Amino acid sequence: MKILILGAGKMGAFFVDLLSFEHETAVYDIDPKRLRFMYNTQRFTTIEEIEQFQPELVINAVTLKHTINVFRSVIPHLPADCIISDIASVKTGLKEFYEETGMHYVSSHPMFGPTFANLGKLSNENAVIISEGDHLGRIFFKDLYQRLGLNVCEYTFEEHDETMAYSLGIPFVSTFVFAAVMKHQDAPGTTFKRHLRIANGVLSEDETLLREILFNPKTSGEVAKIRTELKELIEIIDNKNEEAFGKYIRKIRANIK
Repeated sequence: MKILILGAGKMGAFFVDLLSFEHETAVYDIDPKRLRFMYNTQRFTTIEEIEQFQPELVINAVTLKHTINVFRSVIPHLPADCIISDIASVKTGLKEFYEETGMHYVSSHPMFGPTFANLGKLSNENAVIISEGDHLGRIFFKDLYQRLGLNVCEYTFEEHDETMAYSLGIPFVSTFVFAAVMKHQDAPGTTFKRHLRIANGVLSEDETLLREILFNPKTSGEVAKIRTELKELIEIIDNKNEEAFGKYIRKIRANIK
């Protein structure tokens, strides 16, 4: 298959490396410097090269902020039967955009970062494939992710963003708050060190990714739940209410079973 990857960033490079030995691939980026270390693939910097390539599948790997704009610039130069796809961490607006184009499309989200995940062992990592879209496109990505050993789930566009707001938004914000109030410890306890490792991992992620997750329209509602729980917990602490504390601990222990 002839596959075009849009964007020569970390995820673009990951997909080039993953696909280029089994498919005819090309990567497009308007900045030629970003293409210097792309191997075993064609490297494009112009729309004319894309027209000549005639891809059968396009994987849009640019940041969420630019995903739709890049699609708009490229789609007029693609074959009518080309499948377009994204790997965005937030899907807001993409369903409507895809339907406007009238093209075959597929949307997925590999829920790991190529910088920090162990790419040699991805069996503990997950990927989401959006259940709406082109059947053959979904089969392609499902097969690809399963061959990597990923656990694959299917959600609608709406379900995906709701899940990301909860599963990524809450841990990210909790980590930010921990990092914001922490002080250097000469003799940190085990729990503190574990939280610190998590904080270092989260804050090592690309700032664009962190912003995408937090600016997901559904994240604010999930984060508000943290504020509600903190208010209750502060009241228990201020009042030194042992009975209320016992009930609270039992409630949260039940949540994590």
